[in-house]
Amino acid sequence: MSNNQRSRAIPLLEWLPGYQSSWLRYDLIAGLITAAVVIPKAMAYATIAGLPVQVGLYTALVPMVIYAVLGTSRVLSVSTTTTIAILTGAELSLIAPGGDPATLIRITATLALLVGAMLLVAWVLRLGFVANFISEPVLVGFKAGIGLVIVLDQVPKLLGVHFAKGSFLHNLLAIAQAVPETQIPTLIIGVATIVLLVALEHFVPKVPAPLVVMALGIAAMSLFGLEARGVESVGLIPQGLPSLIKPDLSLLAQLWPGAAGIALMSFTETIAAARAFSAVGEPLLRPNQELLATGLANAGGALFGAMPSGGGTSQTAMNRLSGGRTQISTLVTAVVSLLTMLLLAPLIGLMPQATLAAVVIYYSVGLIDPAAFRHILHIRRTEFFWALAALAGVVLLGTLKGILVAIVVSLVALAYQAADPPVRVLGRKRGPTCSGHNRRSSRTMRPSPVS
Repeated sequence: MSNNQRSRAIPLLEWLPGYQSSWLRYDLIAGLITAAVVIPKAMAYATIAGLPVQVGLYTALVPMVIYAVLGTSRVLSVSTTTTIAILTGAELSLIAPGGDPATLIRITATLALLVGAMLLVAWVLRLGFVANFISEPVLVGFKAGIGLVIVLDQVPKLLGVHFAKGSFLHNLLAIAQAVPETQIPTLIIGVATIVLLVALEHFVPKVPAPLVVMALGIAAMSLFGLEARGVESVGLIPQGLPSLIKPDLSLLAQLWPGAAGIALMSFTETIAAARAFSAVGEPLLRPNQELLATGLANAGGALFGAMPSGGGTSQTAMNRLSGGRTQISTLVTAVVSLLTMLLLAPLIGLMPQATLAAVVIYYSVGLIDPAAFRHILHIRRTEFFWALAALAGVVLLGTLKGILVAIVVSLVALAYQAADPPVRVLGRKRGPTCSGHNRRSSRTMRPSPVS
């Protein structure tokens, strides 16, 4: 295999030789901030699936490292997502309802291995072309919808209220009804965090503002006994390294239908998040390489008891918006996950939920870009409505169905453009010529119906 072929197969070898030392600061800060978001969420997703919380930490370690080496997105953060967690939980309840933790972890490992194998088969068949059906205006709407969903998801933590989560509109109404129950100390912590973030980034932009406010939140929790005043912390984070898990191959026949659905969702969410947060000047995504990277990430994670994995939109957004430049940032996140298992669990567990929520809200607002919508409207009104449709799909139907709406809208847009393309007609202009050369004029016409 030539050096060029080796670099294509392992994208890390393509970008690492050209890594600039000035990027390291940004990657370190972004990786640390993203870890503060990924670790609590990964544990929560494990709980959603009915698994021990430490399985979430395993999923934030092994798959993330494998993707950083093999993936083509510079900032995609790979662990697990709400959709994958729900589908995993459904499979576990079907195969082993009421199973003990060891049994559930073994089934989960088998499921993740099967998901990885299916993604690798799709890579062999070169099915990554499916990712090309999402247009840029649709991505603008998709990102804005994700931003709204993330912000609304964090507002209850900012207020210190609890309710059963549901659709976007359900959550919006529930928040409005819960406002009178707001915990004032929690709200003060959250608002103070946002104000401090704004002040630090405006007056001392070189200071890693999110890390400063997180450290201050942990210190305040300990020094002032905020938990006794009703301020909730991130909570207990278990310690210990993952052990090797032997998948139960006898379950393959039972698990393959569910694994196929999870594999589809993993790739769909991964490629949508990767495309949504790619930056100008970065190498283009290679969808087939993404299939290989996510397939091996799932298969490798399975050997250590990880859940099925994929690219997460909120954590990828946090990685990009907090300054991540390359996959070094995601490797930093993985290292923090490892250190959490070994050393940092008690410290991170003290962080106020309101502090973490405020950081997520502060950066997620940047996903909502009214200027981009105005730009699309100025260029072409039809594409503006496609962007709105993608936004509405995410907000009203959820992230997963929103992605599917984005794909459908893009396909309809493609069919529309193919059926009614603008046609440029060149012709000789009547009248005198200029400088001895014939002038030509062009005008846009629509094709006439064929009789």
